[in-house]
This record gives sequence, structure tokens and C-alpha cells, in this order.
Amino acid sequence: MQTTSNLLMIRPVNFSFNTETAGNNSFQAQQDLDAQEKALLEFDSFIYKLQQHGVDVTVINDTPNPYTPDSIFPNNWISFHSDGSLFLYPMFALNRRQERKVHVVEAIKNKFVVNSINDLSDLENQHAFLEGTGSMVLDRDSKIAYACLSPRTTLKALARFSTESNFSIESFTAVDTQGKEIYHTNVMMCVADHFVVICLDSINNPAERERVRKSISNSQKEIIEISFDQMNQFAGNMLQVNNKEGKKFLVMSSQAFSSLTSTQRQSIEKYNSIIHSSLDTIERNGGGSARCMIAEVFLELK
Repeated sequence: MQTTSNLLMIRPVNFSFNTETAGNNSFQAQQDLDAQEKALLEFDSFIYKLQQHGVDVTVINDTPNPYTPDSIFPNNWISFHSDGSLFLYPMFALNRRQERKVHVVEAIKNKFVVNSINDLSDLENQHAFLEGTGSMVLDRDSKIAYACLSPRTTLKALARFSTESNFSIESFTAVDTQGKEIYHTNVMMCVADHFVVICLDSINNPAERERVRKSISNSQKEIIEISFDQMNQFAGNMLQVNNKEGKKFLVMSSQAFSSLTSTQRQSIEKYNSIIHSSLDTIERNGGGSARCMIAEVFLELK
């Protein structure tokens, strides 16, 4: 099952430009002095829109201590799977490792059935990193994890995830217009049930690009290509979800939505409606967008 109606989101208390991540996240562009206040308004508006469409969102408040400026992006440190497993991931930045807070895991365990916890965070001691469904874009139906390699996504950590999850790994290198490695796979591609939105031009090795294209085609999904400019406006950072009635939506920021052409929108809307919300402050300061803010919960409700 590719989509779920149960989402986890973390309400921030200290959102700000994170200097520890800016070195390899070229999507971080600005330091707003009132970033927390603006981000909170964007966060609450986003939650409201999701809930109005019948999507169940478990909202957990972050804690002031320890200081976690990127807590609004929980999908990087935790993921949930339909076999009842929960994965914890090795994070590149020291202050992002503090996001693995016990009260979040306990809240999930109180609401859902967790059969096992697969903790990969020990890989941090070996300088091997894998930042959850930021580093990997999962085709859950085909059990494929797409991953562009970067300082935050290493082959050693991918191999460990593959062993413990039974996902096959489709790894490649993706770069921006400056030739710099893209920090997270989920800013350049999105896998939905019947289609994939992807910036294929960012995969500059022709053999790797063709391999990824073939893998997508073999999974019977339509490829909807986006440009570098659209990727830079977070058009790759989308997530398909469903509501309690089973209706599917593609969730994205308003910036991403505005960047799409009418033809691209029509291609997407053949499969699902679109939900978009303004996330400008979060995108500028955090370098992540709608998909980064959501951890899908595929666990069974208690």
C-alpha cells in the first residue's frame, strides 16, 4: 500500500535557520528573525487543510529542550511500516540527532501497534548516514527505495536499511545546476501509486538516469518530469496521501503548485486531487517543504 490516511507532524517551538545543515542543503536560503512565529502560522494552516480533507494528522508538540530547529521535519529521523516496524535513522547534523525524542515514539505507541523498533542510529558512530524518507523515496508497493547519494545518504547505511526492511535499493547521484550533490532524494522526486514526479535532468550520469527511468517504468508508473527550476521551487517535494474514505490527494506547497504547468497539473489530477498550502518561511529557512514535514504512519491503529 503506497498511501495512508494517518500522518505524524511535529509542531515546532524553536524553528529557525539551522547553520549545522546549511553546508550541504542549498535549498536553505534565508534567515528570518521571526521564523518561528511565521512557521507556526504556516504549520497550523497546513494542518487545518489536511484535516478539512479528512486526513488524520497526529500532531505532537516539540519540546524547547534540547534545541531542535529542524524538528518540523520528522520524516528524516523516523518511519513507520505496514509490518508494524518503526525505523530510527542516523542523522548527519549533531543537533538533528536530538530530534529522536522519546515522547514522540511513546505517543505513536499509545495510538498505534508497534511490533518492532529498528534503530539504525548507531551508524552515526561510523559516519554512515541515512535521513529517513528524505534520503529515500519509497515505492512501498514494489519495495524499492530510490536514493540519491550525498553526505546525508551513504551506501553503508542504505545497505543496512535494505537488510532490515527487505527493500531493494536504487541508488544514483543527483546534482543541482551548480553540480552540487542534492542533499535529499525527496526534493527531486516523489513516488505515488500510479505516477512519479521527478527531475530526471538532475541525474547527470546517462546510465544511471536510464536505469532509474526503467525502474519506474517497470513498476507501471507514469513519469511526470519537472525542470531544475521547478525542483528549486520544491515541485519534487510532494507526498500522496489518502483520507479516511480512501480518496487520494497529492500534497505540496503553494510555491510548488504555482511552478507547475497546466499540462503537469492535468497529468497529476488524472490520479488525485491536489492540496497545497503556503510554506514560504519553512521552505526558505528550513530548506524543506510539504513532504519533509510529514511522516506517514502505516501502523495498525489500536
